[in-house]
Amino acid sequence: MNEGNAISGHIRHPRDLRQSVCGLPAADVQRWETENPPRIDDTCEDCYTLLPEAQRPDDANHPPGDATLIDTLRRIVADRQYAKIDGVIVDVWSAAVTILIWDQLRDDKRQRLLTLPSHELILRCVAIYTSLPNNGRGA
Repeated sequence: MNEGNAISGHIRHPRDLRQSVCGLPAADVQRWETENPPRIDDTCEDCYTLLPEAQRPDDANHPPGDATLIDTLRRIVADRQYAKIDGVIVDVWSAAVTILIWDQLRDDKRQRLLTLPSHELILRCVAIYTSLPNNGRGA
């Protein structure tokens, strides 16, 4: 039964239903990812790198230490539209969680986070959020 969980899902190619996005022939695919958007932990990494969204140019570039990253994340939340930052697609939920955690941090903790690359800063804030009881929601 656990074997089904070990099989990574694939995204069907939008223009060629005989293969997945990553190029694996449809006949070889044991499980298709059906969620919209598909989850990164259950889907072939190659599928994600070949999606049209992954090929688009960056919407913003923020070197470590650039505090304007937070403004970009606030814009993602306000516009309710994902953006590509430093080569990584940032969805609205990740941006919202990062802003939620960021606004609760002391300045010294913010400065430590700003030394990280943008995707690491976001991942750290998401990790903080998911470690909270009830994932930050009230009782």
